[in-house]
Amino acid sequence: MSKIKVAVVFGGRSTEHEISLISSEGILKHINRSLYEVIPLRIDIGGHWFLQDTENTYDKVGTSVTLIQGDKGAAVLENGSGKILKEIDIVFPVLHGVFGEDGTIQGLLKMLNVAFVGCGVLASATCMDKDVTKRLLRDANIAIAPYVCATWTYQPNFDKVEQELGIPLFIKPANLGSSVGVHKVNSKTEFESALQDALKYDSKVLIEQNINGREIEVAVMGNEKPQASLPGEIVNTAGFYDFESKYVSKDASSIHIPAQLTDDQTKEIREMAKRAYTTLGCEGLARVDFFISTDGTIMVNEINTLPGFTPISMYPKMWEATGVSYAELIELLIQFGVERFEREQQLKIVARQVK
Repeated sequence: MSKIKVAVVFGGRSTEHEISLISSEGILKHINRSLYEVIPLRIDIGGHWFLQDTENTYDKVGTSVTLIQGDKGAAVLENGSGKILKEIDIVFPVLHGVFGEDGTIQGLLKMLNVAFVGCGVLASATCMDKDVTKRLLRDANIAIAPYVCATWTYQPNFDKVEQELGIPLFIKPANLGSSVGVHKVNSKTEFESALQDALKYDSKVLIEQNINGREIEVAVMGNEKPQASLPGEIVNTAGFYDFESKYVSKDASSIHIPAQLTDDQTKEIREMAKRAYTTLGCEGLARVDFFISTDGTIMVNEINTLPGFTPISMYPKMWEATGVSYAELIELLIQFGVERFEREQQLKIVARQVK
């Protein structure tokens, strides 16, 4: 039986370019080579695509290419010569942040009529926008942390926000991940400075109430019948789980997997994670992040549709604690992508040719 041709796409134009390189290293290392032919595709920070000569994600030696629709799936076209270099059965996008998990590359892959791992266009775009995510969760009666929005054209008065949400506050771009542009503020001066900084990264910014309590995460995977992992807990000493805590400093935070919760709390959080996942139309995979306040209230913080796969990332670690190895996880995620693609091929959405 021929191997499934998997294009692992990494890099990208977002501020999380470097994290993508680290995540993809893990996937390239653990993917089962007896089942899959791996095609490494790098997108540089300018948005140019390259077929890598090696699988070293930091190696910038490669052939300039374009992804096009092939006879079956997608194809890798060499720029200049027009030669087809590779055929692709399924794409595994390992692109964090904008242009990677916001529905843009998912839309490209849908147009090319090729299978891909992870959430589709709508769920990706919805979960990327934390404001839209919170609105939909709230409409589904799923608890969220109180917040207000600011934009380039509307910036709320600090005194009014303080009266409504209290101090300290968290300010973060609505459509960015990995804690880039995130600030914890305790004063009007810090508020104004943090707001301006966050607006450098996005035209919409969330101003969230500080939740005193615990940060719990759950890994979810699957299509129509998603499964949730054992929860994990982040205990950080850096004040909050910022970019440094997540990806750089191993001493800034500690991870407890499984989280020290009661059986009832564990059950409730796992069920709530699946409910949030289906409410937002997620498929393939996502990580659902929670707060547990000091009074025991469980609320969803956000949903990440393309969580990190670095050596210290929560998503693969939580599945490992649940009994699914890194290699098995990759295989399942590819399988979910193939199954969804095959299901969608049965839909009558293609226009009939006019004679």
